[in-house]
Amino acid sequence: MQQKQTDQDLITEVLMGNTASYSELVKRHQRFVFTLAIRFAKNREDAEEIAQDCFVKAYRALGTFKQTSKFSTWLYTITYTTAMSFLRKKRIETQSIHGEENELQLEGHKSDLSSNLAESRSTNKYLDEAINTLQPDDVMIVTLFYKGEQSLEEIAQALNMPANTVKIRLHRARAKLKERLEFLLKDEVKELLWN
Repeated sequence: MQQKQTDQDLITEVLMGNTASYSELVKRHQRFVFTLAIRFAKNREDAEEIAQDCFVKAYRALGTFKQTSKFSTWLYTITYTTAMSFLRKKRIETQSIHGEENELQLEGHKSDLSSNLAESRSTNKYLDEAINTLQPDDVMIVTLFYKGEQSLEEIAQALNMPANTVKIRLHRARAKLKERLEFLLKDEVKELLWN
């Protein structure tokens, strides 16, 4: 029985010229990178572009990876910075192209959100909706902590923040999530009672 190679083994192989080993790294981490990307982008097309950019950047910078942290932590740092850059660029383009139409789109999105909420019965959708109301840094912290199973120290390293700041922001994000979920589920209960 063959033992599974570690990320570090694969990185060593890639750096020695075996570029096929990089595809294994991508397979291992693509799902979570995409999950982070979609949290920021809010649509599949942009999330796919962000994820692809992340893996290209990671491949090009693989030689600079210092083994002081896990590869996943380093990759999530790249994902975060790539997503934030993408969103800044997109916001600038959208504002310059659409101008005042943005406010109308936002108002339409809020009414669409209400109708989508009424249609949705899934707890996961409520959780995703609640997470999406958080600030981008808080989204990243919650996602890395719960879905990525990263420690506070690893998250701090990925986001270039003190661990104590991450701990405080995680605590505040949990409180906001709890409040938002109570609000969303309260409306769900009302709807079930009146139907």
